[in-house]
Amino acid sequence: MQIIPTTLPDVLILEPKVFGDDRGFFFESFNEHLWQNLTGLDVRFVQHNHSRSAGGVLRGLHYQIQQSQGKLVRVTAGEVFDVAVDLRRSSPFFGQWFGTLLSAENKRLMWVPPGFAHGFCVTSDSAEFLYLTTDYYAPEHERCISWNDPDLNISWPLAAEPIISAKDRAGTSFKAADLFT
Repeated sequence: MQIIPTTLPDVLILEPKVFGDDRGFFFESFNEHLWQNLTGLDVRFVQHNHSRSAGGVLRGLHYQIQQSQGKLVRVTAGEVFDVAVDLRRSSPFFGQWFGTLLSAENKRLMWVPPGFAHGFCVTSDSAEFLYLTTDYYAPEHERCISWNDPDLNISWPLAAEPIISAKDRAGTSFKAADLFT
């Protein structure tokens, strides 16, 4: 496994060693010992989520203001543009975002730490998205910042208006959002 730093030092890209031949492939998508040695992070994953989305769907920007979740995310079918936004007021990177393509083909994972909003848009016909979380889903603490907030100015790779949920349509502005200290 190789760790690739990003423009947001706490957000990491993980590139696994893939062993393949004419039968297919194998790789470890998570190994706690290797994770701790490479990242220096001692986290416990308590929930494993799986979503499927059609092409053009955009989900996010989601976070929990309490029971903040770290997320280790990957795509098992298709491709997404995955985004993390630093919502920690004390961070020198507050309000900055990082985005990258995650796909079944590149097999990369992205670590989105607690204190960050997360979202993705599907750039293929459909995509299946898996994520391990460090805390449980708590709908009473869930928040959503508008995906197209002008202060964040995220460069989503969209060919048309995205398909979004009612919850995401009601997302707040970055300026009005509940944020972390």
